[in-house]
Amino acid sequence: MRSAKKIIGVIPARLDSKRLPGKVLRPIAGKAMVHWVYENARRSALISDLFVATDSEEVEGYCRRHNLPVTMTGRHPSGSDRIHEVMERSDGDIYVNIQGDEPTLRPDHLELLLGPILSGAAAVTTLKVAVEESAARDPNNVKVVTDMNGFALYFSRHPVPYDRDGSGGIRYFKHIGLYAYTREALSLFHRMPQSSLELAEKLEQLRFLQNGIPILVAETPHDTIGVDTEADLQRVIRILS
Repeated sequence: MRSAKKIIGVIPARLDSKRLPGKVLRPIAGKAMVHWVYENARRSALISDLFVATDSEEVEGYCRRHNLPVTMTGRHPSGSDRIHEVMERSDGDIYVNIQGDEPTLRPDHLELLLGPILSGAAAVTTLKVAVEESAARDPNNVKVVTDMNGFALYFSRHPVPYDRDGSGGIRYFKHIGLYAYTREALSLFHRMPQSSLELAEKLEQLRFLQNGIPILVAETPHDTIGVDTEADLQRVIRILS
């Protein structure tokens, strides 16, 4: 059942990724990565409208050839800033940032993400999943630490919390890079300059935290493979093939 609020899903898709150039158009079992993201997100009954937002004519061309709704934007320092441009041209109440490199996304990820916003418990939400220590040590996996109420304390590419005494038993959580925000929260994010922590870790969500804006982090039992490297891509190809 759809919400009474208009929820717009946006897939920010830039082509010039530093770690894996052109990744959103890399083929996976006959379809570009961004195509898989769109089709999986479209399965959520909560999303009113869904489209790809890009500054790349190549991405735009792929989407038009395959009948994926797409809009062109200017260049932006983060996906959230790109979605803000989309927001200025649309009438949604809630916006969902669906990363273009998450081809193993599930509809229940979006439902879990949107629940706290629809209930009024938060203005910004994201997801986490429990991982082993070996995964926590990988800087390509962003880690998150939350307070007792599920609100983010910090995000880092380093394994946090740090096990100073080496006692073990630490629970690590990987951040899954999907976000939902109210219109007001997204507007506020865009008005704030990039923060020092955001620039240091290259994590846009730290702009919210450094400015005192809480992010509720819902826990999912279902991990995703965010594609950052060639090895990630090959794992996804094996799964989706």
